[in-house]
Amino acid sequence: MRLYVNVDHVATVREARKTDEPQPLDAAHACLRAGADGITVHLREDRRHIHDEDVLALAAQIAKPLNLELATWSAIVDFAVRLRPHQATVVPERRQEITTEGGLDLGRAGSDTDAKLRDTIGRLQDAEIRVSLFIDPDRDALDRSAALGVPAVELHTGDYANTWRGSDAALERLRDAVRHGRDLGLAVHAGHGLTYRNVVQVAAIPGIEELNIGHSIVSRSILVGMEQAVREMRLLVDAAR
Repeated sequence: MRLYVNVDHVATVREARKTDEPQPLDAAHACLRAGADGITVHLREDRRHIHDEDVLALAAQIAKPLNLELATWSAIVDFAVRLRPHQATVVPERRQEITTEGGLDLGRAGSDTDAKLRDTIGRLQDAEIRVSLFIDPDRDALDRSAALGVPAVELHTGDYANTWRGSDAALERLRDAVRHGRDLGLAVHAGHGLTYRNVVQVAAIPGIEELNIGHSIVSRSILVGMEQAVREMRLLVDAAR
């Protein structure tokens, strides 16, 4: 299973003082030295943490794949098309949210939402960028994703992360979604709210190819350093398989 580390919140620390440290690029190099398979960043419309210059530096200088998370804002899609990262994961985005709150609203065929998403997917694919959609773990969302012609989806694991101590229902929904996604021919990824305490159950689900984990690793790195934090997560993920 691939482990991609999201380094957004390294930039969050930097932006707290509007200074030049810590740098997401330095954190990314440490992640890769410790066994990460790739790096994820979310270039938000409000640039609250990751900036354009961060993404350009990562694309130019890291030796493993870059997964760029983005919404359907035309200027950011333009940026992605010029950059051509290995993968672009299309996510919902609202300025008011602290973090991404759920999967994409894929909309009805012919709706404004559907048209904008289709245009974004088409532009990214024309640039030969692998496209993934960040969706809730339900069959309808998976069916719509397959109909949109993308090769991959990332399942939002937020419900599981919020309820895993008291119920197996969200975990079972994830298992069902992974099976259905694989039956549709989709590559299935997962992420959001995964931590050192809850990742094993998700990592153990057959069929998940990739996990995207950020906040928990960056939080742990404050205490033990980035390389050690990634190694600890890498061990948990690998042991689950």
